[in-house]
Amino acid sequence: MNRTSRLTWHAIATALFCAASPAAAGQTFQTVFHPAWWCAGPNQQTLWGALLRPTPRVPLRRERWDTPDGDFLDVDRVDGPTGSPILVVLHGLEGSSRSKPVLGLLRQAHRAGWRAVAMNFRSCSGEPNRLRRSYHGGETSDLAWVIDQLVKEDTAAVIFCAGTSLGGNVLLKYLGERGDAVPPQVRAAAAISAPFDLAASARGLEQGFGGRYNRRLVASLRKKTLQKLRRYPDLVDRSAVLKARTLEQFDNAVTAPVHGFKNADEYWAASSSLQFLPKIRRPTLLINALDDPFFSGDLLPVKQAAENPNLHPLFTPKGGHVGFLSGWIPGLPSAWAENQAIKFLRSNLSGDR
Repeated sequence: MNRTSRLTWHAIATALFCAASPAAAGQTFQTVFHPAWWCAGPNQQTLWGALLRPTPRVPLRRERWDTPDGDFLDVDRVDGPTGSPILVVLHGLEGSSRSKPVLGLLRQAHRAGWRAVAMNFRSCSGEPNRLRRSYHGGETSDLAWVIDQLVKEDTAAVIFCAGTSLGGNVLLKYLGERGDAVPPQVRAAAAISAPFDLAASARGLEQGFGGRYNRRLVASLRKKTLQKLRRYPDLVDRSAVLKARTLEQFDNAVTAPVHGFKNADEYWAASSSLQFLPKIRRPTLLINALDDPFFSGDLLPVKQAAENPNLHPLFTPKGGHVGFLSGWIPGLPSAWAENQAIKFLRSNLSGDR
């Protein structure tokens, strides 16, 4: 059976599963995504979602939080009424709190009358972080610390979490590895285009359209590492950094040794969220497209979602990677996935969906 046939049958199976899921049965949101006619293909959806869509406008206030280990995290905050829910948003690989999907989620939270906090992973706020370590797809201690800080600020606040792409993987891993130990203030979560399997995602970026993103991402990572080598000359092998042209090469040269992994394979295996999905104990929406150019639809966690009632899959035939743009007017898309994420989180506001 060829790839197209596999995806077709997988789409049918997924559609049937989603139709029978508690999320669909509750009719809390529209489960059918119709891509914009002028932006219908997976590559167009991906490109428009990341770069070409109009930048969502939202009032942001930046704060620098000093971390317990002597580093810092820059966060962008959206103010709201005292006592309102707080949305914590995580960006993707080499993104930031100013990435368009992140801003879209922040705008949705602002319109709902919520407060919001968008994390910048270490080195992603526009300024190099202080320590030798940076961030990676399985690093969850910073997210845990940010949530703990928000709980200390307002112990009565309801906290929601949302992550896009790699940020979705970090969020899902955090929820799964902590299970019932997640603070009770964290009520629900949503992950958009999370890769689930980092090895498959990294290698998918080397294929076809993904190659363009691969070159852009690696160039950014390489630049940051060369900058950090000025402060820590013994951090990694400079020649290996200069030679890195794929995520696998970069993760072998930098991510793995800097963060205590033997190689890229060990890093990917330990950091992929797939293995943590069965242990998630908060209602969590999973939005993914079967035509994601970076992650095969064959690898979506249909089985894990069916076995864990806390997981609510919303897998669509189309949407690309963090795209999900609909609408009839060319150049003025509606961000469907962000809308669904906020509706899902709001449906958990009372604690009993």
